[in-house]
Amino acid sequence: MIIHSRYLQIVLTVCGLLIFMEHAAKAQPRGYLYDEQKVPEFDLPDPLVFLDGTRVVNASGWEKRRQEIFEIFESQVYGRSPGKTGPVSVSDSSSTVILNGAAVLKQVRLKLTDGGPTVSVLIIRPAGEKKVPAFLGLNFMGNHTVFPHESIEVTTGWVRNDSKLGAVGNRASEKGRGGKSDRWPVQKIVEAGYALVTTYYGEIDPDFDDGFRNGIHGALPAGDSKRPAADEWGSIAGWAYGLSRILDCLETEDFLDAKKVTVLGHSRLGKTALWAGATDSRFAGVISNNSGCGGAALSKRTFGETVKRINTSFPHWFCDNFVQYNDRENELPVDQHLLIALSAPRPVYVASASKDLWADPRGEYLATRYASPVYKLLTGKGLGIREFPGNNQPSIGVLSYHCREGRHDLTPYDWENYIKFANQYSR
Repeated sequence: MIIHSRYLQIVLTVCGLLIFMEHAAKAQPRGYLYDEQKVPEFDLPDPLVFLDGTRVVNASGWEKRRQEIFEIFESQVYGRSPGKTGPVSVSDSSSTVILNGAAVLKQVRLKLTDGGPTVSVLIIRPAGEKKVPAFLGLNFMGNHTVFPHESIEVTTGWVRNDSKLGAVGNRASEKGRGGKSDRWPVQKIVEAGYALVTTYYGEIDPDFDDGFRNGIHGALPAGDSKRPAADEWGSIAGWAYGLSRILDCLETEDFLDAKKVTVLGHSRLGKTALWAGATDSRFAGVISNNSGCGGAALSKRTFGETVKRINTSFPHWFCDNFVQYNDRENELPVDQHLLIALSAPRPVYVASASKDLWADPRGEYLATRYASPVYKLLTGKGLGIREFPGNNQPSIGVLSYHCREGRHDLTPYDWENYIKFANQYSR
């Protein structure tokens, strides 16, 4: 059969359009706001004005205002976490020289609390005696996916199914070894003089709605019942708790400078990094990569993912009180610029991706910008840009921001800028 070239061109064009639309639908769920012209009007609480209307004028006033803001986030968004129950304990550790002698790979089995889960902590650091700064971040599919070395243990915990990584029946396998190494440029990090510390987040608390029976929640019920009360911790707070306990462990390592640890996270773990920075002032800096709703993006814009959507899809992430703001974002007494400000005066880097509209790049930028008054009060400096920047135009300072070309991911370009950011306070 002969097909005229004009008709063939039309067929190919239509097929290409259909494929594009299919990919676009997968990337950005339908039925949500992606038109900047339709963003509703909203009012943001001033970070430097107390609930009673008085204004913060100095650092001591900010500390009181900070506590006021923190208590709202704790009771209405992320939930209250229980206190630490004794020191973390190391049950086993091992070390291996890698990268032709340039680095040391260490694995530590860490018990987070009495009767709690044991997590495997992977530490890859420059070889030598010098104390080094570090990046600490949780990973999504197991330590073995971060770097392909055969000695790294395959996680035995629950994981999301991913055939490309050999995760079937919610169990990881050897097939995933090194499968996410593009998100963790180990050699670049080590050559820059930093250690990389990571743990599979599901070992701290499994990422599914299990009624809080497993992980850190099962070991540390926050109240009298097995399920947390409406103002008690969800999984994001649980993962942040785990990051603080890992930092406890790092304080005992002779080769690490625990006062120069930057906490970092991507997507839901970017939300976690921001909350970890707010709850634990020992983190020297905070990096939020594509964290979106419940992370760095302003909730009141209702752009992309909304409070109702995130609470419906992931009911275990936040405290139950957060549900009352479904479709009622304007009634929220806080927004995410205040979450960023909770880490002040410590540096914070917020990053977006141009095609990740679900995470609302402009909303992430605006939250960073609206946190600036607190940083200016405490440090004399804020975000260095007044308008939403073009792609790949980073502004790096005590408050940093970039919008990278591309989709929802953690890339070498992001890391290149994160290392520059950390160099400000780690050198």
